[in-house]
Amino acid sequence: MIKVENISKHYGSLQALDNISFTITEGTCFGLVGPNGAGKSTLMKILSGILLNFDGDIHVRDWQVSKDRLKIKQQIGYIPQEICLEDTLTARDNLILFGNLYGLKGKELQRRMDEVLDQIGLTDRVKDKVMTFSGGMKRRLNIGCALLHKPSIVIMDEPTVGIDPQSRNSIFSIIHQLKAEGSTIIYSSHYMEEVELLCDSIGLIDKGQLMEFGRMEELLEKYAKPSLFIAGEGIELEMLKNFGEAEAKGNGYLLNSDEPLLTLEKLVAHCREHLLEPRRLELYQPRLEDIFFNLTGTQLRDA
Repeated sequence: MIKVENISKHYGSLQALDNISFTITEGTCFGLVGPNGAGKSTLMKILSGILLNFDGDIHVRDWQVSKDRLKIKQQIGYIPQEICLEDTLTARDNLILFGNLYGLKGKELQRRMDEVLDQIGLTDRVKDKVMTFSGGMKRRLNIGCALLHKPSIVIMDEPTVGIDPQSRNSIFSIIHQLKAEGSTIIYSSHYMEEVELLCDSIGLIDKGQLMEFGRMEELLEKYAKPSLFIAGEGIELEMLKNFGEAEAKGNGYLLNSDEPLLTLEKLVAHCREHLLEPRRLELYQPRLEDIFFNLTGTQLRDA
């Protein structure tokens, strides 16, 4: 549905994006992952039609951004990283404002407002001024404003930054509902666990470059290494080196092995023999954090 071709963007001498290409299948959730400053927001603004001066092109169905920008923008609902609401107005008045911008009027606007308020869980706060809302409620209203015209493409730039767990779960539910209705979601985040939970395919971006792209399960399989995780009092790195390639990870150690089940048996026998009781001992599944580290040499939180 969406094909991004050789997108580059400069801010003076700074190259924010460097020749980025990928495709997004209709009705799926695509996750754009990377540290702050990697170029995620710049790419999201290009995809949403806010930034116009860039190299490359974007195809949406049979349209091209370079030729059919207005038609494409009509298909998009954009939720920016910064909340765009008028604090002195009520939730209802904010929705009316955005609805009018999308060309919605009268009964159609009222119908969509009722549907969206139910979707974001704010029906009982519709007459309250936004300044009285929590950060999570503002985030949900911001999303609601972008959904009024029933866009087929929804672009979310870091939608869960600084919000409470209840609002985070509400946003996740909205995304699942949108996917079930056939919408295509583009979801930018530096929270790996969110992307793993929500997204069908991902692009890992760092320093303006697309480091990796593909379906979630394919990437996890591609970078998977048979390994174990062990943690606990008395568990030391030198001891583990007798069983394979070991390295520190979090509050424990990662042990790579070509035969993880056999190594697990040997570790259990060793711990029993030396009266060690690991707090955790398990087969380790690769995570997006591991893929990012493999590609860049840094943890996402430190990048």
